[in-house]
Amino acid sequence: MKISGFTVIRNGILMGYPVLQSIQSLLPLVDEFVIGVGQSDDGTKELIESLSDPKIKIFDSFWDPSKTKGGLMLSEKTNEALDRCSYDWCFYLQADEVVHEQDLALVHAAIQKADRDPRVQGLLFRYIHFYGSYSTVATSRKWYRHEVRVVRRSTGIRSHNDAQGFRVQGEKPVVIRSGARIFHYGWVKPPKAMGQKSKLLNRWWHGNKRDHEFENFAYDRQYGLRRFEGSHPRVMQSLVAGQDWTFDHARRLQDWNFKDLNLLASDLFETVFKHRIGEYKPYRLLD
Repeated sequence: MKISGFTVIRNGILMGYPVLQSIQSLLPLVDEFVIGVGQSDDGTKELIESLSDPKIKIFDSFWDPSKTKGGLMLSEKTNEALDRCSYDWCFYLQADEVVHEQDLALVHAAIQKADRDPRVQGLLFRYIHFYGSYSTVATSRKWYRHEVRVVRRSTGIRSHNDAQGFRVQGEKPVVIRSGARIFHYGWVKPPKAMGQKSKLLNRWWHGNKRDHEFENFAYDRQYGLRRFEGSHPRVMQSLVAGQDWTFDHARRLQDWNFKDLNLLASDLFETVFKHRIGEYKPYRLLD
């Protein structure tokens, strides 16, 4: 059974994405890696080509600058890459997401299991969201806990909205758990670089030209930040060791607001009843 990997990227260097680490983390699992590269101003295509891996299949993708509403361009480009995949099982990994080498065997076993059950349209992954530093993770209900990242192409599954999830003929996909994690590093970079990324995202995905809003970006001590106690994927070790800024996530009294009290109440409810009220679930879990 062969597996395709796929992703899309534009201006990955300007955005500060760990794009090479993302690709490298998945290459041992897949038989091909399809990468749609949009017109870039920073040498993103040349950076990816430097990997010189025969599994990597790059194609040029035009990102229409007039399509900024709701980030729909991202799902359109994601579907372009999905359509170029050669195999039925396809692993979608965004440029700020990394797979841990310890989880690759779990993913392969889960795909084999799913392949035997025609009802299964995708695999579900648990997310670890880093925020502010490589030693801090965001755990509040504002951050999604699970998402579909492996899909069965023959079901007609398509990337949806801003490419966070997928749909099959307008319905949420039927999935099983992969048992694996996605390490999400989209919110880890020096504050100045994070402000640059936020500015560009608002320009490209939402048409927002108010650049001044991001000039003095600072990470906030939001509710639900915790110290990360696990290990990072091996491909991320040099970036983690090279962190040259500090972020103290400890909250002060003045950091609290009314919305945080609602989040706290929700966490207490979840602790007692083992259920998260109103959790965003763009999938239908089979098991």
